[in-house]
Amino acid sequence: MTEIQGRVEDIVFKNEDNGYVVAHIKDRRQKITITGCMPFITEGQNLKVQGEWFKHPHFGQQFKVTSCEEVVPNSLEGIEKYLSSGVISGIGPVTAKKIVEHFGDKTLEVLDENIERLKEIEGIGSKKVETISKSYSKQREIRNIMIFLQAYGVTVKQCVKIHKKYGANSIKIVKENPYTLTDDISGIGFKTADKIARSLGIESNSPFRIQCGIRYIVNQFCGMGNTYMPLEKLLKESEEILGVSEDEIINNIQESMLNGKLRVETINSKEAVFTMPYYYCELSVTSKILTLTTSSYDDIKIDIESEIKKFEKDNNIKFASTQIEAIKGAFGNGIEIITGGPGTGKTTIIKCITEVFENASMTVFMAAPTGRAAKRMSEATGRESKTIHRLLEMGFSDEEDMDFLRSEESPLQCDVLIIDEASMIDILLMNNLLKAIPMGTRLIIVGDADQLPSVGPGNVLRDLIESKCVKVVRLKDIFRQAEESMIVVNAHKINNGEMPILNKKNKDFYFLNCEEQEKILDTLVELMNERLPKFNKNWNNIRDIQILSPMRRGLLGIEGLNKKLQEILNPKDKSKGEKEFKEITFRLGDKVMQTKNNYNLKWIRVDGDGEPEGLGVFNGDIGYIWEVDEEKIAVVFDEERKVIYDNMYLDELELAYAMTVHKSQGSEFPVVIMPMFMGPPLLMNRNLFYTGITRAKQMVVLVGFPKAVNFMINNNKSFDRYSALKWRILNILEGDIVNHEDLFQGDEE
Repeated sequence: MTEIQGRVEDIVFKNEDNGYVVAHIKDRRQKITITGCMPFITEGQNLKVQGEWFKHPHFGQQFKVTSCEEVVPNSLEGIEKYLSSGVISGIGPVTAKKIVEHFGDKTLEVLDENIERLKEIEGIGSKKVETISKSYSKQREIRNIMIFLQAYGVTVKQCVKIHKKYGANSIKIVKENPYTLTDDISGIGFKTADKIARSLGIESNSPFRIQCGIRYIVNQFCGMGNTYMPLEKLLKESEEILGVSEDEIINNIQESMLNGKLRVETINSKEAVFTMPYYYCELSVTSKILTLTTSSYDDIKIDIESEIKKFEKDNNIKFASTQIEAIKGAFGNGIEIITGGPGTGKTTIIKCITEVFENASMTVFMAAPTGRAAKRMSEATGRESKTIHRLLEMGFSDEEDMDFLRSEESPLQCDVLIIDEASMIDILLMNNLLKAIPMGTRLIIVGDADQLPSVGPGNVLRDLIESKCVKVVRLKDIFRQAEESMIVVNAHKINNGEMPILNKKNKDFYFLNCEEQEKILDTLVELMNERLPKFNKNWNNIRDIQILSPMRRGLLGIEGLNKKLQEILNPKDKSKGEKEFKEITFRLGDKVMQTKNNYNLKWIRVDGDGEPEGLGVFNGDIGYIWEVDEEKIAVVFDEERKVIYDNMYLDELELAYAMTVHKSQGSEFPVVIMPMFMGPPLLMNRNLFYTGITRAKQMVVLVGFPKAVNFMINNNKSFDRYSALKWRILNILEGDIVNHEDLFQGDEE
């Protein structure tokens, strides 16, 4: 680590959002370019910076700053230069000279301890002192916060938020209870707060710590797809993680309930612990679904039988009985769910339903959870389809939390709303969607209930189907064109627990037997880089061929596969910019994926129709690196939206030559290759296998152990997903509502 001290000559670039700065400082010998997070530096300041030298490919030798602090000048000339620099609002060169001449070497002491004395100087009145005081105090406060918190991994932007929230009392409040940061400052979690607390000597059995830790454990559990955590599991994990007794945990759960932080209910005869967002979401979704199903809808003056026959004739098709039932159900019910596997005609039904409603002069909106799914919907129907986020007009609250402009106060203006790929919708998104649907609007939900559930919390589609409160049509028939595809045929076989038909001549479903994982790896690379692109000249090995693995780690997990595939498919080259970040090297042309929802990232449209710019990049979005330099990476998603990533957000990107089956949901690829090997039974199951092969449009190639194929088909076990939506709906329908406010009360008697 190298240390440099000098005066800020000029600021070349400053990002106000994240505090990233490129500046020149001058030490005794030379002018130096420094880069890093230094949001409050200004020209004229004396700085002491620590970091490392590096050579920028375009701008030459630079100094990357890891820590920065202001050096207060100790000479009268230095103090005057400091005050003249503009670092403090209200003080320019003339005023600075007057202040130093009047107070001499006591100048900084006066600013720190008795700033009102500035009124002693001619030309400085109360109003100007107030301006100077606010500027000097704010800069000093935020600088102190940064110095206090920088050792704990708190970012510059979070320090700014802390100061905005707590003001001059920031450090005092954090010292008294650092766990309050987890509630008030986005991005600061229990581990960071606990690290601060331990360094301050806060006891491990502090109620602040235990209650914050309990919420952290529940939220981590919900991060795996659940909306609540069984009390039994919570008690066990809390004892292990927090190192306190069960009695202390129960007491603090009670206290959290009284404070409105947690809710405990009995779900299916077992006690369940909810954090409030998921609790309220489930209540809201339950209420709105039941309201929509029991409401009356205007009769549509249309001969549905004639309309169906006309569509069949115009499109030269013949609907199956279940398809006709689904189409009629869309007109006879306020809500309908249409579910079925590949090749069962879901898209054709959507097209017919839309056409018939439009013939009746009704407004139809269409949406899907991801951009790729929405795009496919548009291509299949010839009509506009949006992501659900865009449909609801995503915005932000004053606290920078995600918000939607469409809600109960400003609902969607349509007669019919059709949602595709509904298996991907979690409880939070469903809640926001339902809030924006006015009474009288018909809702048609389309999806494959046999696919993996949403990445986010909840099991919405399956819960709604199993609650039997909504009209459900299950599509079983595979149509003639689809029957020609072994992908479709085998998907249904696997879903029914049967072995797929493999290696049928001139078909699209193949299995290559490899008995060693090293051989599987070599075969995957060979297929992607040579054999498949030669087999079909239209297949680009990066864009069109996708490896899907059940696991992240191990020889055949996506982390190792991506490094290997990057070496082969996009090797290091002097002409390609690249940037190292943690364990990953990002290189120009790399295929990458966004790994979490980020509602703050701005995108600019580079191709296609629609809005020129917007906000939001979502978990599972796939793109390609367009530009790389030392400060940023530009990624183009869906071949139309360009997003700039600086260091602050790079941990949300990963290479995507290989991806997990979970992350592939909602995507389609011309070719899917799946390594077949033995792994944890809860991962290597039928549900995951089925979801993986249904991502392919033109070809599936399985590579690996025959016994792994057999094992996955016969293994119908999966992770239990804890969701109470179905239970809530059934409870209301059966009139069995229970008040759980008195939980634990028996312990006190």
